Amino acid sequence: MDDCILNLYETILDRRENPVENSYTKYLFDKGLDKILKKIGEETAEVVIAAKNGVKQDTIGEIADLTYHVLVLMAQQGISPQEVADALNERHKKSGNLKTFHKTDKNT
Repeated sequence: MDDCILNLYETILDRRENPVENSYTKYLFDKGLDKILKKIGEETAEVVIAAKNGVKQDTIGEIADLTYHVLVLMAQQGISPQEVADALNERHKKSGNLKTFHKTDKNT
C-alpha cells in the first residue's frame, strides 16, 4: 500500500484551506459536522450491506467511500493520520485484552 490515504488527507486539508467551487469536500466543510457525521453513518450502513451481500468489489468501494468521509471528519476535527496510527499501534500492543471491549461488543 502506498501513501494514498495520507495523500487524500492532504488533498482534503488543501480543499479546506483553498476551497474549490463545486467541490464535494468544500460542500461537506460548508455544511459542517452534522452533515459529515450523517455521511459517515450512511457510508457505514452501505459497508455493512455490501459485505452482507458478499460482493467484494462493492464492499471495497463502500469502504473507500467511508474512509474518505472519516478523513474529512479527521480534518474537520484537527486529527492527523499519524495520531490515528499512533492509537492503532497502542491498541495493537494490547492485542487479546478482552477487557478493552465495550459491553455492547460482547454479544456481537
